[in-house]
Amino acid sequence: MTALKNDRFLRALTGQSADMTPVWMMRQAGRYLPEYRATRKQAGDFLSLCKSPELACEVTLQPLRRYAMDAAILFSDILTIPDAMGQGLYFTEGEGPRFRKIVRTEADVLALPELNTARDLSYVTDAVSVIRRELNGSVPLIGFSGSPWTLATYMIEGSGSKDFRHAKSFMYNQPEAMHLLLDKLARAVADYLNAQIAAGAQAVQIFDTWGGVLSTPAYQQFSLAYMKKVVQQLTRVSEGREVPVILFTKNGGLWLEDIADSGCDCVGLDWTIDIGRARARIGSKVSLQGNMDPSILYATPQSIRAEVGRILQDFGPGNGHVFNLGHGITPDVDPQNVAVFVESVHELSQQYHQGNAG
Repeated sequence: MTALKNDRFLRALTGQSADMTPVWMMRQAGRYLPEYRATRKQAGDFLSLCKSPELACEVTLQPLRRYAMDAAILFSDILTIPDAMGQGLYFTEGEGPRFRKIVRTEADVLALPELNTARDLSYVTDAVSVIRRELNGSVPLIGFSGSPWTLATYMIEGSGSKDFRHAKSFMYNQPEAMHLLLDKLARAVADYLNAQIAAGAQAVQIFDTWGGVLSTPAYQQFSLAYMKKVVQQLTRVSEGREVPVILFTKNGGLWLEDIADSGCDCVGLDWTIDIGRARARIGSKVSLQGNMDPSILYATPQSIRAEVGRILQDFGPGNGHVFNLGHGITPDVDPQNVAVFVESVHELSQQYHQGNAG
């Protein structure tokens, strides 16, 4: 594989020195870019776009042509795993993902097949290989998966949800069945991420999008415990270099210390957390990723720059910070505001890394 020309993202994840704070954005390949919308139209629909390695590569690279991002992230969807397990994923315009089959009983869980990524999700690993080749060492590539709990919520609800009544009822009324489901999903996520690493992913992120809807005891038992199982099974060295793992629980600020103890290298923060306080709590154990409110990107360039500066100041001098949004970029953002965001991070962060080698 080609040597990395820009490795500050990987260095930051493992607490090493860098010349400036690296930056990327969750959902950086997506609907805010007109070229993405054109490629999706060419593909015909979202799933067809995900399942074409060449088109997935194209949309992965699109933001890197516009902006000096320090990492690329595989273009895919977190629901590829339940789709490969026979749940029948489809998308309805304006309503998000839906499943033709849902899980509501222990029998439904037992009927789910074990995932074999090489057999069932080869289009994802093929995309990883194509993207790595096309990146040609310019920046690292991030692979990802949904967390077992987050995948389970969609499989039980059959779609997105505001109150997760079916998932929570299943969890409280059929805890043994829920543990069976989460254990099966933990094995699937580990297999999936390891296959991405083998294909060329240089870091991985687990998106626990819905962990924050749980109570503290339920989060510990039904979400974090299974992310720990995933982390324990992951390939941690590839191509002679450590493969860092990022855990991101949206609305997980109550549990930062526990997340940091999971075995991950980096804890992703949403925008509800003060990054300076988070660093005081866990920053010596792991690196931190985040955490600008995505809505700031609707503001003026001056306001975006000021907010970037505030977050950098709150984190303070030193290593171990990957700048990101606190969740994914929203579709109606002006692409020029993203340029202001990325340029501000690079320019304003240099003062916090004086004396560091790049």
